[in-house]
Amino acid sequence: MTLLDPLADAMSSIYNSELVGKPEVVVAPASSLIERVLRVMQTRGYIGEFEHIDDGRAGQFRIQLMGRTNKCGVIKPRYPVKRDGFEKFEKRFLPAFNFGILIVTTPQGVMTHEEAKVKGIGGRLLAYVY
Repeated sequence: MTLLDPLADAMSSIYNSELVGKPEVVVAPASSLIERVLRVMQTRGYIGEFEHIDDGRAGQFRIQLMGRTNKCGVIKPRYPVKRDGFEKFEKRFLPAFNFGILIVTTPQGVMTHEEAKVKGIGGRLLAYVY
């Protein structure tokens, strides 16, 4: 199995485990981008605690699931968004107004689209969660 997009594999593992109702999921390989995306999901209450497991290779994350994720996935291609252009993508990827988040990578780090709007910065879309 070749890993072309580890973030997409991690998000689909989380989504599939949530559908089945598992209490936790192990995601491999670990990367700093996946960690930052998980941190955003954790602060918004979509997942519980997660820990990095060093297995001597790339590492893994053990993620506690809370059953609050209806759908999550990556956005491909990683569209660039200007600071006032988030509304178009909110309509495309989120089911309703003020429901769910877009995860964006910006020059100031990985954050939700709402934080990027408040700070007045743009970036590239990474994922959506609702």
